Amino acid sequence: MARQKGIIKLEGRIGDLSFYKNGGDYLARSKGGVDGDRIKNDPAFARTRENGSEFGRAGKASKLLRSALKAPISVASDKQVASRLTTALLKVIQADTTNARGERTVVAGDLNLLKGFEFNNEAGLEEIVKAPYTVGYDRATGEVAIAIEFTNPSLELNQVEGATQARFTAGIASVDFENKEFDVDVLQSDAVDLSSVAAATINVAPGISANSALPVIIVLGVEYYQTVNGQLYLINNKESRALSVINVDLP
Repeated sequence: MARQKGIIKLEGRIGDLSFYKNGGDYLARSKGGVDGDRIKNDPAFARTRENGSEFGRAGKASKLLRSALKAPISVASDKQVASRLTTALLKVIQADTTNARGERTVVAGDLNLLKGFEFNNEAGLEEIVKAPYTVGYDRATGEVAIAIEFTNPSLELNQVEGATQARFTAGIASVDFENKEFDVDVLQSDAVDLSSVAAATINVAPGISANSALPVIIVLGVEYYQTVNGQLYLINNKESRALSVINVDLP
């Protein structure tokens, strides 16, 4: 790797040289590494092919799950969520004890490993919300029941500058990782007054089609708002938004 120091900065390829920008630096490098055909066919690279196949499968699963839960993820996620979720799903695949290396799948793996995954690495749900919650899923009806039990919201919710209220977002998705399809529902709770000292139970109940035969993933998130003239406006601060996988239900 070499840095470009001239007045004119290049991007692209000239012969065996590649010119590119990384961060604020303009760099150049020569073509190298193992030939692609050798990686595809040489028995010596069988392990590389196996790893690549499973990593690619994890990447596709990550994209599908992010598409299913696009609405809440777009509000509460960090810039590295795609790569972090891919890594988490790769661990799910590697937990497959049925298929051979390189052929392991998400469905045959352990999706329970996704429990506790934080879509925003800068703000975990349990760091923001100190109140306990319960979650129940009825596969026969497709209904979810989430209840957050507050005894004193002013103490059990982080106080955020400029915010007057908080709302919870609950999402449920049944995901067909093999056929790249999903059924999803996302709902928001009523607003919680951040200055309230009164006990309250906040309920959120999204639902999907009854009797799903697919893995079901349930997420819970929180966002902060400011009330202006009776309207709620989302606080533009990603450190005050969280979204977490709180349950995985397998068929």
